[in-house]
Amino acid sequence: MQDLGLSHLWSQGDFVMRATAIILLVMSLLSWIVILTKAWDLVRLKKMANGAEKRFWHSDDFDHALETLGASEANPFRTLALTGKEAAQHHRASQPQLHDQLDISDWLTRSLKSSIDEAVSRMQSGLAVLASVGSTAPFVGLFGTVWGIYHALIGIGASGVPTIDKVAGPVGEALIMTAFGLAVAIPAVLGYNALSRGNKGVISKLNRFAHDLHAYFVTGARVRPSSSVRQADDASVRLAVKN
Repeated sequence: MQDLGLSHLWSQGDFVMRATAIILLVMSLLSWIVILTKAWDLVRLKKMANGAEKRFWHSDDFDHALETLGASEANPFRTLALTGKEAAQHHRASQPQLHDQLDISDWLTRSLKSSIDEAVSRMQSGLAVLASVGSTAPFVGLFGTVWGIYHALIGIGASGVPTIDKVAGPVGEALIMTAFGLAVAIPAVLGYNALSRGNKGVISKLNRFAHDLHAYFVTGARVRPSSSVRQADDASVRLAVKN
């Protein structure tokens, strides 16, 4: 029994067993690279999003507002603001031709939505790798276990000594592949869920910022709650306090 273990499993395993272990190792490396890379990107995006709208809308003019968003082209909020500005300028400078009959509201909506879609695509790139690893790694490990048990039983049958110590060792070694599969899949699934949840928070702020930009370029001011809505909210708050 002292000869059993990972080294014994690798040395005694055939091509299929070794290939399965290498595949699981590659899947684990890929998933961790994606998790660390996208986690760093998400932290950077959250720093960009924190206070971005407040600084932008409290600026004196649009050019100064762009400066508050920084000079990085990777900032989706800056890209969204520039896209809205360019779309508004293009619409106002266009000649009244057939393809320019789209009103400024629809034109801005299409332009801002296209910018948001590009930002979302960049944020979600790589998550498909985590989803694939999380869903397939347990089955890859199970395949390695089944293959290892099959060869272990063949070897035990050929030796003619089917004692418990001869069975438990090789079968236990084969079961390690299932544990490897789970060890690869669990971080991938947890990373996918955490990154998806974090991306949704940034996307919601992008949508809100795009809505305010749309109102600014169409009407000249961002959307603000009406006085009636504020009065209704204040009344509901007072009623809740009384109750």
